Amino acid sequence: MNKTALIRPAWTPATIALMVLGFVFFWPLGLAMLAYIIWGDRLPGVKRDINQTTDDFVGKCRRKGQEFSRFTGGMNSTGNSAFDDWRDKELKRLDEERRKLDEARSEFEAHIRELRRARDREEFERFMAERRKNTSQDDVIAL
Repeated sequence: MNKTALIRPAWTPATIALMVLGFVFFWPLGLAMLAYIIWGDRLPGVKRDINQTTDDFVGKCRRKGQEFSRFTGGMNSTGNSAFDDWRDKELKRLDEERRKLDEARSEFEAHIRELRRARDREEFERFMAERRKNTSQDDVIAL
C-alpha cells in the first residue's frame, strides 16, 4: 500500500477532514469515509474474494445448465446427431480442462501463500535476531 498517498485508509488529517465534511454535508458520506479509514486496507483481499466467489458461482451455474441440457435430451440439438455427439465430447473435454485449470490455480495460490508465510517468518526471525542483538548490547553498555 502506498504510504505517501494523501487519502489512504489511515487516520491522517486529510481523511479525518473528509470524514467530518462528509458527516456535515451528507451523513452517509461521512459513514463511508469512516468505514474506509477503518477497513480500507482490507479492500484488495475483499475484492479478490468476491471475484473468486462470483467466478465459482457462475461456473457452477454454467455446469448445471449444461447438465440440465444433457438431461432433457439435448434441448439445443442441431438435428445432426454426429455434430451433437462431437459437441458433447468437446464440451466434456473442455469441462475436464477447466477442472484441471481450477486445480492448478488453487495449487498455485496455496504455493504463493506458503511463500508469503515463509518470507514473513524469515523477516520476523531477522527482526527478533536484531532485537536480541540490540538488547544484549544495551545490557553490556548498562553494566
